[in-house]
Amino acid sequence: MSVETVLITGASAGIGRELAACFAADRSRLVLVARRKRELESLAEELRERYKTQSEVIVGDLSQPTTPTRLFEHLRNNGSKVDVLVNNAGFGAYGQFAELDERRQLDMAQVNIVALTHLTRLFLPGMIARKRGGVLNVASTASFQGGPGMAVYYASKAYVLSFSEAISEETAGTGVVVTALCPGATATEFPQASGMKNSKLFERASMSAAVVARIGHRAFRKGRFVVVAGLPNKLMSFSTRLVPRAAARKVAAYLNNSKHG
Repeated sequence: MSVETVLITGASAGIGRELAACFAADRSRLVLVARRKRELESLAEELRERYKTQSEVIVGDLSQPTTPTRLFEHLRNNGSKVDVLVNNAGFGAYGQFAELDERRQLDMAQVNIVALTHLTRLFLPGMIARKRGGVLNVASTASFQGGPGMAVYYASKAYVLSFSEAISEETAGTGVVVTALCPGATATEFPQASGMKNSKLFERASMSAAVVARIGHRAFRKGRFVVVAGLPNKLMSFSTRLVPRAAARKVAAYLNNSKHG
C-alpha cells in the first residue's frame, strides 16, 4: 500500500499545526495549506527532522472561491491522491451581526462553510473509489447552539457538524471515515484574532491545541463520527439538549461577552 497522503488546511498554527504533527507521527505524507508561507515552511522542516516525513507546502487563501479547485487541480496534475482531508481552516469575529464588517463575515462563511464543502466534494469521490481514507472536519462546541455576539461563526460550525454527520452516514461501509472534532476554548491565536481575548469564555482554562489535536486524531483513526474534546466540553454540549434553546443561547451570549473589564 502506498504512503498515506494527508491534506491539512489552516496548518500554520494552532490545532492545524498540531494535527500535522499527529499525522506526521503516522509517517503520512503531508500537504500543508495556509496563507502564511514562512510558518508552513518552518513546520515542514520541523516535521521532516522529527518524523522523517515529506511535506508539500501550498500557500492558499480559502476566502477566495477559486482556491479549492486550484488545490485539487495542482495535486491531480502532480499525480497526488489525497487519502485524508483535514478541514481545519476557519476563523471567527466577535460583535453584533448588524455592525460587524460585511466583507469579513462573508469571508468567514466562505472559509468555514463553502471552502470546506467544496474541498470535501472534490476529494471525497476519490476516497470512496479507492475504499480508503476519510475526512476530519474541525467543528466546535459552538455547533450545539446559537451564539449571540458570534452569529455567523456559531452558525458556520453548526453547519460543519450537521454536514459531517450526514456524509458520515452516506459513506458508511465504503471504507471512508468522516469525523467531526468539536473543541471548546483552546489556547490558539483564535481569541486574539476574533476579538474574544477578554471574553468570559476564554477566562476559563483553555485546552492546549496539542491535546485537542490528539483527541481528534485518535477519534478519526478509530472511525468515530463525532468527538467533543474534553470532559467539561462534553458536559456543556450535552447540557444544551436538556435546556430550552433560548436558555442555551443566553448562556452563549454571556460567555462570548467581550465588553467587561
